[in-house]
Amino acid sequence: MSRVAVVTGAASGNGTAIASRFLADGNRVVAVDINAGNLEKTREEHWSKWKDQVLCLAADVSSENDTKQFIDTTLSRWNAIDILVNNAGITGDETAMELHTTDIREFDKVMAVNVRGIFLGCKFVLPHMLERGAGIIVNIASVAGLVAFPGRAAYSISKGAVTQLTRSVAIDYADKGIRCNALCPGFIDTPLIHWRLEQPELRSRLLASIPQNTVGEVSDVAGAVAFLAGPDARYFSGSCLVMDGAYTAL
Repeated sequence: MSRVAVVTGAASGNGTAIASRFLADGNRVVAVDINAGNLEKTREEHWSKWKDQVLCLAADVSSENDTKQFIDTTLSRWNAIDILVNNAGITGDETAMELHTTDIREFDKVMAVNVRGIFLGCKFVLPHMLERGAGIIVNIASVAGLVAFPGRAAYSISKGAVTQLTRSVAIDYADKGIRCNALCPGFIDTPLIHWRLEQPELRSRLLASIPQNTVGEVSDVAGAVAFLAGPDARYFSGSCLVMDGAYTAL
């Protein structure tokens, strides 16, 4: 049966792949992104054959009003939200590196998108899921939430918070038919790191840090999310599922 999945940060990278996977599996998707132009471009390039199954909404996930609105709009359109994928996230700019040099405004921006955004998504979808007695939430965290990335203090802190937010939601709502898990990808070939892969020296250094000697693809992320959102993961809740080519196993 067709389900309704809301995917944030859907206009690029992992978000596009996750939304595309849900559509290909026969679901309806609400694709949310802060960049309306990129979202429309992605619709044309990736989702045109599913035009009746996808609803694109421009929104800032760190905004309480925007988040409530895209949840309410989804419910008005399809009267259900079966799955929420909190994927939107940022790493921070060059001022958000080592902690003592991190600009406070940039730190707040990273936390607003990566943590507040997920908090708001969960806050506004949970009443609907409680009413239905069912629901699935998948938060895209990172291995940086488990082992800190050097020179990325704000990002690492924010992703650590996402793993704890996930566990908190899981224990509070597990007996109410709601599952919440985090996916913790390692290095995935998205626009955020692709520039490194195009430079031989940086690519060599990156691959040397990954025992599997390769980076992941966005399709790997989409497949993992599909699993966590599917019936085979019915006993997964409060988990932080790592997919990193053994990076954190070192």
